[in-house]
Amino acid sequence: MREEKQLLLDEIKEKIDGSTAMVLTRYQSLTPDLSADFRSQLMKAGGSFAVVRKRVLIKAAEVGGITLDPNLLQGHVGVMFAQEDPVSPTKVLFDFAKDNKETLEVLAGQFEGRLCSAEDVKAISKLPPQDEMRSQFLGLLEAPMSQTLSVMEALLTSILHCIENKSQQE
Repeated sequence: MREEKQLLLDEIKEKIDGSTAMVLTRYQSLTPDLSADFRSQLMKAGGSFAVVRKRVLIKAAEVGGITLDPNLLQGHVGVMFAQEDPVSPTKVLFDFAKDNKETLEVLAGQFEGRLCSAEDVKAISKLPPQDEMRSQFLGLLEAPMSQTLSVMEALLTSILHCIENKSQQE
């Protein structure tokens, strides 16, 4: 393998290994302005987008332990990588695809080691971000405790009011 191709392979493998998720896309009619805008939005959401040669992507994925179906990769292939929270960049990807019809098409994805279909990736994009999910979960855990505390506080307060009313009547 030539040195240039080996460098590309190493770069893509490093991106695959360093990301929590990746989404394979087919793109067409992606102008430089649209591409720059899309990459900027992805960067703000914690992701990146790379245009990758199919052979290099398949080899890098194989080295990383991922088996990609070459029949799935038709046309021009781009890969969205998410560094931390995979949901936010995926939302940006689907919003961009919706706003710019026939520019991007999601083919498949990999989230935390699991391969996903395009429908699965779309379902993941509709989830709330990880921080929001964590806060919702903590709220669920906290709610019964705070409600129990409120009931006990109300009981103690009512006893104090009864004692206070009794003392004022005498």
